[in-house]
Amino acid sequence: MVKIKAFNALRPQNRFVEKVAALPYDVMNYEEAKSMAKGNPYSFLHVDRAEIDFNEVIDPYNAKVYEKAKDNLNNLINKNIFIKDDKPNIYIYRQIMNGRVQTGIVCCTAIDDYINGFIKKHEHTREDKEKDRIKHVDSCNANTGPIFLTYKKNIEINNIIDNETKNSPLYNFNTEDGITHIAWVIEKEEIIQKLTILFEKIDSLYIADGHHRAAAAVKVGIERRKENVNYKNEKFNYFLSVLYPDKELKIFDYNRVVKDLNGLTLEKLLNDISENFEIDKLDDKTPFKPSEKHTFGMYVENSWYKLKAKNGTFSDKDAVESLDVSILQNNLLSPVLGINEPRKDKRIDFVGGIRGLDGLVERVRTDMKIAFSLYPTTIDELMRIADEGKVMPPKSTWFEPKIRSGIFIHTLN
Repeated sequence: MVKIKAFNALRPQNRFVEKVAALPYDVMNYEEAKSMAKGNPYSFLHVDRAEIDFNEVIDPYNAKVYEKAKDNLNNLINKNIFIKDDKPNIYIYRQIMNGRVQTGIVCCTAIDDYINGFIKKHEHTREDKEKDRIKHVDSCNANTGPIFLTYKKNIEINNIIDNETKNSPLYNFNTEDGITHIAWVIEKEEIIQKLTILFEKIDSLYIADGHHRAAAAVKVGIERRKENVNYKNEKFNYFLSVLYPDKELKIFDYNRVVKDLNGLTLEKLLNDISENFEIDKLDDKTPFKPSEKHTFGMYVENSWYKLKAKNGTFSDKDAVESLDVSILQNNLLSPVLGINEPRKDKRIDFVGGIRGLDGLVERVRTDMKIAFSLYPTTIDELMRIADEGKVMPPKSTWFEPKIRSGIFIHTLN
């Protein structure tokens, strides 16, 4: 069973929400974040990426950055940009991207469900990134970025959402990337209670995105329990989440670019690749986007190639090894190009499919030597791996649209 909880949202006043809402802190670098927030004092990046407010380039893990994040959040509250609802509610958050709709429930989920395995992971986390978000949550005394969770579609939950979204929205705005964001508030206690009961019948929630935020929120809660040994139902026992039904989500491809050919000539490269892949050189200069599993595009020396994994290079019985990201890593990136630790190797970079395959070509023409396009990982694959207690290789999934930060905040007291 899964526990969800209504909460008193700290949120922007309607007239400010469009300026406040920002992409998650971890999908852009420092320069991009600074550019996005330029000229907009309300942007939530001033909270989630407070290092952009220092004149000099500062270590993002410096204590001054976390203090600045706290000050910036308090400043938004003191200026009445943010208001806090006077009762616990559940909210609905809908995004529309290129005509595709995904609608989630904004609520709090229990750190005990994460600890006990009812909220399932599919990625490893890095200690430095966990520590960063732990300090951020502690300093701000709030979950500022929601965890992106999914669950297996439930008709009764969907019916409630359909009914509630017939009401007037709380927010309705468009962001600069053309995505529509609409939110509603569920205030009626009977509806909140009904949703709570329905989620108690669901076996598991799955982290789609936000593994580091989730781990940090849980560890903050555990530490605060140590300080409050008689804890019961305090806010630090829960963290901010948006729960989407699995059938509404789309995972984009997460492609790879590599800086060099590991000392190989093109002829030697193709020969080595041919051991595990069928290779077809494409005459058409149009970037090759795989339309089925176990096929890959490769762009090198101004030409596109189609690669197809040969039988015996993987086992469909193994949930992780049968992923296309694993097949490429185990049969090409590691043995041919020498990329043995993709999480750490500086020779490889990862490009989200939202940037398009032209983005891969551009990278090869500028700072990289070879690119690979992949077929996207599926939601079913993600859930299977999480159910088996396994983890995916790094950079296996790219979700769009991204949940905007700053629309809903869960304070811890």
